[in-house]
Amino acid sequence: MIKRISKIAAFCLALALIAGVCSFANGLVGNPISKMLARRAAETYLKNEHSNTDYTIETVSYNFKDGGYYAHVISSSSMDGHFTLRISMLGKLRGNDYTARVENHGNVANRLYFEYREMVDSILKSYAFPYKVSMGYGSLEFDRERGEEPIEGALQRNDLVNDKFYNVSELGATNGELVLYIDSDTVTNEKAAEILLKTRELMDGAGISFYSVHFCLQYPEWKKAYKTIDDVLISSPRIKDICSSNNGTSNPTEKHAMAKVYYSNRIDIVEKAAKEAADSALTLFQNGVSYDVVRASISSLSDEELIEIYNK
Repeated sequence: MIKRISKIAAFCLALALIAGVCSFANGLVGNPISKMLARRAAETYLKNEHSNTDYTIETVSYNFKDGGYYAHVISSSSMDGHFTLRISMLGKLRGNDYTARVENHGNVANRLYFEYREMVDSILKSYAFPYKVSMGYGSLEFDRERGEEPIEGALQRNDLVNDKFYNVSELGATNGELVLYIDSDTVTNEKAAEILLKTRELMDGAGISFYSVHFCLQYPEWKKAYKTIDDVLISSPRIKDICSSNNGTSNPTEKHAMAKVYYSNRIDIVEKAAKEAADSALTLFQNGVSYDVVRASISSLSDEELIEIYNK
C-alpha cells in the first residue's frame, strides 16, 4: 500500500514538473497551436478586410513580453504596404497598425527617414571621415503625433504618397538635421570649427544636404579614466578629490579601488538607463508604434541603437 502511494505521489510530482516546464516554455517561446490560431486569425482578417489586395502573411512571431503573436503582413506590389496584426494566444485579434503605417503614410515616413540616415552614415562611417564619432546620424523631421509639440517646417505625413520616389537630399536641405557627437582629446572652439567645416565639405561632396546641426565636441572622461586607472599612478587631482572623502586615505591600493568604484558606478548607471530605454523602445515597436514617434519619445538612445532594436 505504501509503495503504491509512493508511486502515485511520484507520478503526480512528475506531472507537476512537466506541466511547470511546459508552462514556462509556453510563456517564453509560445506554442505551435497558438501560432496556428494566430495565423488563421490573420488570414481571416485579410480575407474580410483586404480581399481585393495582394497582401500576404510574411511571418507570425511570438512576443514573450505580452504573451501574444504578431503577424507581419506585406504586399508584393507596394513597398509601403506592410503592417502588423496583434493577436492573442487564443487567436483573438487585438489590433493592427494598418491605419498608422499605410493609410497615414507612416511607412513612407520611415522609408525616407532611413534613406536619409543611410546617406549620412555613408559619410560618418567611411574611412574618409577623420574623427571619432561617439554618436552621429541624419534625421528628417516629420509632424508629431497629436498632443505633442509641433515642429516648425516639418514634413507632413498627409502630404506623402505611398510608393512615390522622393529626392531625399532635397528633403534634407529643408528638413534634415545632422546630429554629431565627436570624442576628442582636444575640446576647443577651433577644433569644433575644424570638424564642422570638414563635415560640411564631405557632405557637399557626396551631394547630401542638411538644414541644421546638433553638434557636441566631448571628452569621454568616465570610461577613459576607468580604463586607464590600472595603467597609471593615481596622482591626478581629479582622482585625489574622489578619494579624499574617505578620511584622506593615502594607501595606493585603497585609492585604486575607490577610483575604480567611482567610475564603475557611474558607467553602470548610464548602461542601466540605456538598457531600460532599449526595452521600452522594443515594446513600443512591437506594439506598432512608428519609428519617428519612438525616436521623439526616447532621446537617450542613438539612432544606431534604435535602428538595431527596430530591425529585431
